[in-house]
Amino acid sequence: MKARRLLTTIPLLLAAATVARAETIGEVDTVFKLIGPDHKIVVEAYDDPKVQGVTCYVSRAKTGGIKGAIGIAEDKSDASIACRQVGPISFPQGRPMAKQEEMFSERISLVFKRLRVVRMVDPKRNALVYLTYSERLIEGSPQNSVTVVPVAAGTPIPVK
Repeated sequence: MKARRLLTTIPLLLAAATVARAETIGEVDTVFKLIGPDHKIVVEAYDDPKVQGVTCYVSRAKTGGIKGAIGIAEDKSDASIACRQVGPISFPQGRPMAKQEEMFSERISLVFKRLRVVRMVDPKRNALVYLTYSERLIEGSPQNSVTVVPVAAGTPIPVK
C-alpha cells in the first residue's frame, strides 16, 4: 500500500517541481481606494523551470478595492515581460524541450481569465522567446508582450 502511494506521489512532485513560481519583486500603487487595497502594478519574477539561468519579470495590473480584497475582481489584460539571463544557461532535465510550451499560468479573475507565459524555441537563431498574454474562457485579449533570451552559440537548445 505504501509503495503504491509512493508511486503515485512521485510523479505529482516531479510535475510540481517543473512549474514556475512567482516571486514578488515589488509593487507601486496607481489608484487610492478608501476601502480595500489600492489598485497597483505588481512586478513578479519567474525562474524558467526547464532552463536554468533564465528569469522572466512580468509587470501587471492588480485590481484593488473591495472586489480585489475578497478575490472577485478581474485584473486588466495589460502585462509586460522581460526575460534575462541571470546565470549560465543550461538545460538540466536533459530531455528535449517542446518547440512551444506554457511556462506559467495564473488566474487573474475569479473564474474566467488567466495570465499566461509561453516559451517558444527559435532553433535557427538559438534563442528562447517568451510571450505573455491574457486569456478568457470565451474571448481573450490581443494585448501581449514578447521578449527574447539569446543562448550562447556553444549551447544548443535541445528541441523535440
